Amino acid sequence: MKTINIFPTITTTEGSNWEEKIEEAKNLGIKEICIFPTCLDGGERKKMYQALKKTKIQKIPLVHLRSDMKLEELDFFIKNYQTEVFNIHSQFERPLVYNLSKYKDKIYIENTFGLWREEEIKKFAGICIDFSHLENDRLLKRKQYTRNIKFIKKYICGCGHISVVKKFPYYGQNLKENRYDFHYLDDLAELDYLKKYPMNYFPSVIAIELENSIKEQIKIKKYILEQLKRKI
Repeated sequence: MKTINIFPTITTTEGSNWEEKIEEAKNLGIKEICIFPTCLDGGERKKMYQALKKTKIQKIPLVHLRSDMKLEELDFFIKNYQTEVFNIHSQFERPLVYNLSKYKDKIYIENTFGLWREEEIKKFAGICIDFSHLENDRLLKRKQYTRNIKFIKKYICGCGHISVVKKFPYYGQNLKENRYDFHYLDDLAELDYLKKYPMNYFPSVIAIELENSIKEQIKIKKYILEQLKRKI
């Protein structure tokens, strides 16, 4: 049976202060963590990379790529932090600015707000499952959910994200629609939706995609693993 590894993550969405998270990781002596620099422009990413060098972080298993990232940024993570996998959004949503085909066998397409496209998956290594997006589709976009499940059963899933699913929908300003998936945890029960999914859906590398502190994410990781053990 494969080992499921769940990692705390330095996220960069609006409610997440990445500089504070790096400082927290440094103070906690964190050695393994995932990085999502998806909301940082090139200049801010350089600041992040410099800050990472001052921590005890030795390994970054998964990096969420941003569409304007250069090949040398991927080189940086692989050389310095033994990064195993990357994920990107669909090219139909966020086309890559630079040619990253050197690492196409390490790059996985995430299910975001639209459908996976088979012709795109075949150009990369496989799929990245965002479980909260998947559950949101199950609740609100059944046809999209059903189609994506077919892709999960067909293609290699090299990595995944775990966020929360709220009890009630909220109006997502960015997408102008109701959503259940969210990037901040208020109650551990917001992770219980994971019990709906078969163990073989869970890849060996999973990032906690939440704005909560690293210390809170460590507790969240423990809760998730306890829930998954009950499924075995």
